[in-house]
Formats: sequence, C-alpha cells, structure tokens
Amino acid sequence: MYDGDSFHTLTVWGQIGLAVVSLLFAVVALGFTRLLVLRRPLIIRVPVWLVAFITFVWASPQGYYTYYRMIFDGLPAQSVIKAPPPPEDILALLTFTGPVTLSAHSVGFLGWLMFAVAVWPQRRKCRNAAD
Repeated sequence: MYDGDSFHTLTVWGQIGLAVVSLLFAVVALGFTRLLVLRRPLIIRVPVWLVAFITFVWASPQGYYTYYRMIFDGLPAQSVIKAPPPPEDILALLTFTGPVTLSAHSVGFLGWLMFAVAVWPQRRKCRNAAD
C-alpha cells in the first residue's frame, strides 16, 4: 500500500529519526489535547479536540521541515506553514479518503487517538471519608 511512499526514500537512520520525531509529536499532541479538555463538559471537549487536531495538521509541517533540514543538506530556512487546512481536507484525513500515504493515514489515526483522549471519561477525585 505504501510502496511508493517518500518515507522509503530515506536512509534507515532517516526513517528511524522520522519515526521518533513523529512519536514525539504524537505524544505532545495527545498530552496537549488532554490538558485542554481537563475538567470540561463533553459538549466542549469535542470542539476543543477538533481545534487541536486542525492546529496539529496546520502547524506540524514546520516541525517536520525542521527535521528534514537536519538530514538533507541545502534546504533553506523558511516557513512552510500555509493557511489552515479547509474542512474537506480535515474530513479526508479523518475518513482516510485523502492521499494514500503513510503520513496522511498516520495523521488520521492520530486524529482519532486525540478524539479518544478528548472524550475519554475523566476520573473524579474520591474524597476520603475522614476529610
């Protein structure tokens, strides 16, 4: 499915580095989502998740470009962040109907993980009977 994906053009160390960068981005995105929805009612958590996901899709290319600048000589220092993605692009990522790339499918999967984190029931503090 991903035979022609650009991931396979990287060296083994480049692939490992990209996987580590992606894992770090995912952990930050999931943690940030959880922090944003903490102690909020469910009706607020879903829109917060959507904004967090759109922000990730919009801003993460700059982080990846920074990584590529480290592994490819001659890439200029520049901003690659463009206008926020349109709703149809976000929907395509979440429904896996957009580009058939490892990157797009990984972002879609991360979006659903962020959703799960956002709507996951939150534990209430149990009060000790002695308090």
